[in-house]
Amino acid sequence: MGRAGTGTGGAAVAVAVAVAGPLLLLLLLARPPPGAAGDSQKGDVRLVSEQFSQSPQKLSFYSWYGSARLFHFRVPPDAVLLRWLLQVSWGSSPTCTNVEITVYFRYGAPPVINPLGTSFPANTSVQPSFFIKMLQSNASVNISHPAPGDWFVVAHLPPSSQKIEVKDFVPTCAYVFQPDMLVVRVVEVSVLEPDVPLPQNLLSHPSYLKIFVPKYTQELRLELQGCVSNGSLGCPVRLTVGSATLPSNFQKVLTCTGPTQACRLLLPSPPWDRWLQVTAKSLAGPHVSVAFSAVAALTACRVWNMNVQPLLPSSLNQSCNISTGLMSPSPSYQDQGRNSRLDNGPFCLMSYAVTREDVDVVSVRFRPLDRVLVLVQSDTPSVMQLYLNTGMDSGGSLTISLWANQSLITKNSWVVACVNAASPFLSFNTSLNCTTAFFQGYPLFLSASSREANLIIPYPETDTWYLSLQLVCPESPEECVEAVVFVESALSLVPCLHDCGPYGQCLLLRRHGYLYAGCSCKAGWRGWSCTDNSTAQTVAQQKAAALLLTLSNLLFLAPIAVSVYRSLLVEAAVYAYTMFFSTFYHACDQPGEAVLCILNYDTLQYCDFLGSGVSMWVTILCMARLKAALKYVLYLLGTLVFAMSLQLDRRGAWNTMGPCLFAFVVMVTMWVYRCGHRRQCYPTSWQRWVFYLLPGISMATVALAIYTSMMTSDNYYYTHSIWHMLLAGSAAFLLPPRDKHTEPWACSKKLTCHYQICKNHREELYTVT
Repeated sequence: MGRAGTGTGGAAVAVAVAVAGPLLLLLLLARPPPGAAGDSQKGDVRLVSEQFSQSPQKLSFYSWYGSARLFHFRVPPDAVLLRWLLQVSWGSSPTCTNVEITVYFRYGAPPVINPLGTSFPANTSVQPSFFIKMLQSNASVNISHPAPGDWFVVAHLPPSSQKIEVKDFVPTCAYVFQPDMLVVRVVEVSVLEPDVPLPQNLLSHPSYLKIFVPKYTQELRLELQGCVSNGSLGCPVRLTVGSATLPSNFQKVLTCTGPTQACRLLLPSPPWDRWLQVTAKSLAGPHVSVAFSAVAALTACRVWNMNVQPLLPSSLNQSCNISTGLMSPSPSYQDQGRNSRLDNGPFCLMSYAVTREDVDVVSVRFRPLDRVLVLVQSDTPSVMQLYLNTGMDSGGSLTISLWANQSLITKNSWVVACVNAASPFLSFNTSLNCTTAFFQGYPLFLSASSREANLIIPYPETDTWYLSLQLVCPESPEECVEAVVFVESALSLVPCLHDCGPYGQCLLLRRHGYLYAGCSCKAGWRGWSCTDNSTAQTVAQQKAAALLLTLSNLLFLAPIAVSVYRSLLVEAAVYAYTMFFSTFYHACDQPGEAVLCILNYDTLQYCDFLGSGVSMWVTILCMARLKAALKYVLYLLGTLVFAMSLQLDRRGAWNTMGPCLFAFVVMVTMWVYRCGHRRQCYPTSWQRWVFYLLPGISMATVALAIYTSMMTSDNYYYTHSIWHMLLAGSAAFLLPPRDKHTEPWACSKKLTCHYQICKNHREELYTVT
């Protein structure tokens, strides 16, 4: 079944479990929309349906944001219904079971999710996510009057078990997820012009209207006038204003019933520079006509553009503060502003132009155009616009920091700041909740005791954002009449907060052409920005892990010494290569403070994997006791095969086990041949079996069991260290004995420098070399 995670208010969202089977799509297409069911929508030629789909993706068990699968859709304008069709498919193998799949939905930006219940960084504002949990193969989600623009869907399997699984060694189940989007939109929408009554007649179909809200609109008033139902006074009409968004829905629904009740809706700070949807539906029942006139009135906002002031002739006599880069306001500066408001009507905001500087991918800096500080007064809010509407800005984190001059803030005064999308908050004199018509803003407060405020918004919605500031004195308003406070701001969009800190790595993720960032944490640190230390390793644990993983490779000195003792120089060189690169790879693979990288991380990892595979390859072939020419040819060919296979897939189990199995077959074949040729077991000595082969085989078996089934993220540093020691020890035990005619350390004697008398048997001459 499917169930919703958080509600969104009203009946804008409906979650349903669809019928399993291939008839799902046909059934949903044939079924009328929830808000249009019954006779009211039959024959409504104004509605058309469209379908959008994306390629399916394989789901993963959740460990961090990169393990979730993201889907990006775009809803066209004038949509009245959005229906998500969610389908999950999996294989028929015994390992495939019915698991719970979590699907998140959000408008404007990727969903901010927290399946592990970790903590977020300080000053981070996160809204609860809207999600459903799927236990069947199909489900659907309906959203009435969806907002046009970007919509995101994220899906993942339950949290991972932290077990490190060897790829391709154990069969796994592939869960494939695919969402389809069905949109029903209106092709004929009546345009509601300001202060112009628009007659409407409702019978069986709802009426679809829209009004354009220009920039700097302070207030929108919608009113139904002259409402008549079947010739008598009455107004059984439900008015729905705005579009539905997730996870929060701020649609306004107005129900008009009585004949004397005024049917009007007042919207402060409506979204600027866009069309606003209005839907009127009759509540009088079928075959009952309702007539009315819709009237919209817009209250314009008079803007005081602060960035133009230094260019005015009257401001040429102002003094310039070079240290702050701010035009210092003289008395005529304040008087000019206040006299202008009295003569030409009040200003509703002071606008500060902001420069947007694109630094990198999902990295933007904002700063006031020609000044560092922002002037904040008590009668008019100061507003800055942050343009995050390129479609590629929602994959990072919006960071806002404010500082105020402490000496200019009294004990009874505050600087209140509101961060809103679509339109600024301007009603500081009546409320401090930062709520506009269709958005709940984020408040910030500066006072004499707290002169700094910070805010972090992960994955901000694609829109124009506004920062509004105003000085308030709730206890004694007269103190703020002449007061002025200068506020310094640092505004930026970053991929990851503080680059995920010392225990995380900021990774840029991609879905088709959309880019977004996420933090991959290490050393037990968790959270959105790797700041949750509830399961973190201490510095002592990190150093112990680094020492175990690096110093455990010193046990390869044993097979190196055995190889040199038995004149196996090639094998000794391979073991020395493996010891060197495994030591420095694990020294570079550590998080936090215990890190040492002598080469690129990828290079060290490749060399470590190559050395491990070739070590097993040469050990097994050396046990086969092949002729020297054939043995070295196989050494070289095996090394080339390992190099190729690791380049194709470095973590594939059979890329290493395949060549090793081939070498094992060669070894067994040679041993069986010698057994048949000599008519006795090979090796012939029981001491060789008891003291060398059986211990070596046992150590190799235990090492293989640890590597394939016992390693987890928590015990990795000591289980992998044991793997190093067992691998080195098994090589030392399994190497064959030296030839009878070869003296111990013979290769070292050949390297000594001294005179030797050599006899030429053919000419019987003696020479000194």
